[in-house]
Amino acid sequence: MSEKWLRLIVVATMILAVELLCRVGVIPRMVMLAPSQMVVELVEILRTGQFSADIRTTFTNIAISTALSILLGFVAGLIIYSLPALRDALEPLLASYYAVPTFVFYPIFITLFGVGSASIIAIAVLLAVVSMITATLNGLDRIPRVLRKTAQIYRMSRAKTALLVELPATLPYLFTGVKLSVAYSFIGVIASEFILSGAGIGYAIAYAYNLFENGHMYALILLVLVTVTIVNTILNMIDRRLQARRQR
Repeated sequence: MSEKWLRLIVVATMILAVELLCRVGVIPRMVMLAPSQMVVELVEILRTGQFSADIRTTFTNIAISTALSILLGFVAGLIIYSLPALRDALEPLLASYYAVPTFVFYPIFITLFGVGSASIIAIAVLLAVVSMITATLNGLDRIPRVLRKTAQIYRMSRAKTALLVELPATLPYLFTGVKLSVAYSFIGVIASEFILSGAGIGYAIAYAYNLFENGHMYALILLVLVTVTIVNTILNMIDRRLQARRQR
């Protein structure tokens, strides 16, 4: 049995188990809806467009955060790699970066950017950018020396070497940073919306929770889960192709 089918069976079994527990009353409706009911609620809110503005706000913030994290992380990684003394000073800090809870800085971002998308994007970028920096350094470290020597033999310029030799060689490692940046952007944006925003999916989930609107709450949670699963599936497919090319 392939890994894909085994994963599908495990997920389907868990969903069916939760469905059964909800239907027979072991899990009360006030605690959790059955997965089938979550789907019905999600289809309904998408049909009516009740949370369309919140959904657009969240996904826009995630897209901006991801793009900024990838760009800033890649550029910062190149700069740090080119300055060994700076790298020696920063690497211990990068290694322990995620031990610091990023959300403790939210009062600072509120002061700087106010309550709204700017603060949320800043927190998400702060959470995601280091993964891209680390992936960039990792990729540059693993460029085979023979590739650079070959570029020298063909007398390629520094720009051509970087574009045609080094960048393709580092792409599989860079894409790992891209995947992590996407994941951390989702986490940073949606979690921040619980405390920093009056709009977005995170805010809507918190608002529904406070009003005991379990239908809306679980429908929006399901939307996040489905979206993340689809995005991760696509990214993993691309990543597998890049890794396969690297191993040739």
